[in-house]
Amino acid sequence: MVKRRVQDNMRLTRQTAELALAAPQVVAQRLARMAAAKTPLSARDRSEFQRMGTEKVAAWMEACSAMSFELWRGQQQWAQSWLQSLWMPWLKPKHGVQQQTDAALAVLGKGLAPLHRRAVANAKRLGKAKRKRGRT
Repeated sequence: MVKRRVQDNMRLTRQTAELALAAPQVVAQRLARMAAAKTPLSARDRSEFQRMGTEKVAAWMEACSAMSFELWRGQQQWAQSWLQSLWMPWLKPKHGVQQQTDAALAVLGKGLAPLHRRAVANAKRLGKAKRKRGRT
């Protein structure tokens, strides 16, 4: 249990660090692209600019949905352990500060995952496009 908790914390820390690096790269690349765009937007620029908005909304909705479900799941686990402690008081109850901390970190991890996945993918995709344009 402790090993799993440490692994979950390390994954959350890694995802946070990667997101902290990827998000500014994506913002900088997209702002540079907006600044360089000509008045009649090219089809490529139009699709990229539209993708920015729809992608953010989709990632936000996915994150909210995942966090809501994880919060509900954590509440169900807490209720189950509380009821179990009433019915079987000789068992050590599992509800307490550690369970709440684990649940909060799980909710945070579930909410961060879609944002992390999209930001890192965008940083890679936009970085490749930038390198490709630089070669030609």
